[in-house]
Amino acid sequence: MTDAEWRVVRAALPVPAWLEGRGGQPEAYCHREMVDAVRFLVDNGIKWRAMPADFPAWTCVYAFFRRWRDQGLAGEFHDRLRARCRIAEGRAVEPTAGNIDAQSVKAAAAGGRVDRGRRRVGGP
Repeated sequence: MTDAEWRVVRAALPVPAWLEGRGGQPEAYCHREMVDAVRFLVDNGIKWRAMPADFPAWTCVYAFFRRWRDQGLAGEFHDRLRARCRIAEGRAVEPTAGNIDAQSVKAAAAGGRVDRGRRRVGGP
């Protein structure tokens, strides 16, 4: 991640509890290293155990990710970044419309009928 990207990401990261006096301990690794490691994993589709030696140990990265996921911090981080991107594009923070792609609906949801994906009008 570039320094410019990190400045944006750093501002969107949730504040750790220990920095706000809510208890806990400082983390052993830099958040930038951890975010970089998770981005690498997602971007390259590797398994946790295949994390390159350039990053902290996979067990530490996984524990960081799991803790953030379980505490809802990963979702909060995502929402903050999305809001920043939407504001930068001159759009409202929250979307006003949605789009559902019918192709992404699982075949089992259609009941395995031959006519799935088409709307039946009248008749059996």
